[in-house]
Amino acid sequence: MSMQIFGNEATEEKAENARLASFVGALAVGDLVKSTLGPKGMNKILQSTSTGDINVTNDGSTILKSIQLDNAAAKILVNISKVQDDEVGDGTTSVCVLAAELLREAEKLIAMRIHPQTIVEGYRIASTAALDALQKAAVDHASDPAQFREDLFNIARTTLSSKVLSQDKDYFANLAVDCGPPIKGDLRCTSEVPTDLEHIQIIKKVGGKLTDSYLDEGFILDKTIAVNSPKRMENAKILVANTSMDTDKIKVFGARLKVDSTGKLAELERAEREKMKAKVEAIATHGINCFVNRQLIYNYPESILTEKGIMVIEHADFEGVERLSLVTGGEITSTFDRPDLVKLGRCDLIEEIIIGEDKLIKFSGVAAGEACTVVLRGSTHQMVDEAERSLHDALSVLSQTVKETRVVLGGGCSEMLMSCAVDEASRKVKGKKAIAVQSFAYALRQIPTILADNAGYDSSDLVTRLRAAHFEGQSDAGLDMNQGTIASVKKLGVTESYKLKRQVVLSASEAAEMIIRVDDILRATPRKREAM
Repeated sequence: MSMQIFGNEATEEKAENARLASFVGALAVGDLVKSTLGPKGMNKILQSTSTGDINVTNDGSTILKSIQLDNAAAKILVNISKVQDDEVGDGTTSVCVLAAELLREAEKLIAMRIHPQTIVEGYRIASTAALDALQKAAVDHASDPAQFREDLFNIARTTLSSKVLSQDKDYFANLAVDCGPPIKGDLRCTSEVPTDLEHIQIIKKVGGKLTDSYLDEGFILDKTIAVNSPKRMENAKILVANTSMDTDKIKVFGARLKVDSTGKLAELERAEREKMKAKVEAIATHGINCFVNRQLIYNYPESILTEKGIMVIEHADFEGVERLSLVTGGEITSTFDRPDLVKLGRCDLIEEIIIGEDKLIKFSGVAAGEACTVVLRGSTHQMVDEAERSLHDALSVLSQTVKETRVVLGGGCSEMLMSCAVDEASRKVKGKKAIAVQSFAYALRQIPTILADNAGYDSSDLVTRLRAAHFEGQSDAGLDMNQGTIASVKKLGVTESYKLKRQVVLSASEAAEMIIRVDDILRATPRKREAM
């Protein structure tokens, strides 16, 4: 006898129905981003119905963050993609596709009456075998700076080859390696090297072509210098502030002022001007020659500062002020009573430059020597936005590679290597778990299959030849996506970060295990909207 124990509109899906709903949602998400995988992946257009904005991208994380989902299992795949983006910066599509393929195989096994817990056990055995094989295949050139830089260049090139920058990947890979703060200097390949991407400013300016983009040593602020201020300043002492510099506003919300004569009003204005003058004098006592404020600076204080030969930059947005204080070594100040406690920023030269039709301010020779700015050019806003996402992915992967210096081979090589190792491990496993282990190996082989399919090649032929090559001992065999053949990816320079590959397998297998173990979905009663 069935009995209703839930609220009126609460729903429950049990056993097969719950599992089917989970699998269908997750597979749909995997199929959605599958076509964007690899160097020959396709783009997606994301259009907002409310604002009309459009994005053109093939970045898995950007696509998945932008879509509204109702299915719980699909949201888990979106979450692992976000974690991959935060943790490593790239591999967001791979992790989603691998998790979906593992679930596709699990669905077949459940149809064969294999218990979900047995499948999970088999997947865990396979995951351990795959990660062991990946670890053995990883190489570390941290002790050889020249070889390590070559590895970093190859990693950047491989990351960019599946993005909008693929046509000019060598140019942008060099740019990424040059501007990565952990990579410049003496190439000290230790885990203590700072990997702070905050020092790298990316400025987007529409116009020109992608290869007009360049790396500029120093820091560029997308603002203009105030009227009558000096347009060039050497040996700058910079005070970075976040304080109100406007005089004609009463700061208490809703306050009113009543005066009985114009003389009183003039007195009030005079008092405000005196107060502002005192504030400007206090600022000038810091011995600065450049004043940068996050808020507006009105004409009166601006004119006083200019008379004192101080360069004035107003309305530098919060991110600009934060980054400027970081790279110049100064602190953001709000009060000016104790100049001895204020830490000023310093740089060798401040000057106004022109990019396209816009004027910007360049800070050269900043205190944080590794600070630099990448100026991205492109024909459309969408192109420049996608170029920024691509470059950010490459920089993120490089900064992680400097911490975890091991590298592995790409082009489907690592996946096939892990697949072969899992196949070997399955021979020692007894019982139904062995079938689940073999399914894990098949799911791993789907990555090179999808890479070949997206390029329009015969995936069945290529992947079987690749598998045979690995069993024959060619451990560096992978897919040459330009020629549509099997080749040594080591010679082609298709290299990926070990941390990236490891995170893909870990996240995908854990997410798949979580979804396989679902046997019930409970949906709460929708919240009632009260009538107005």
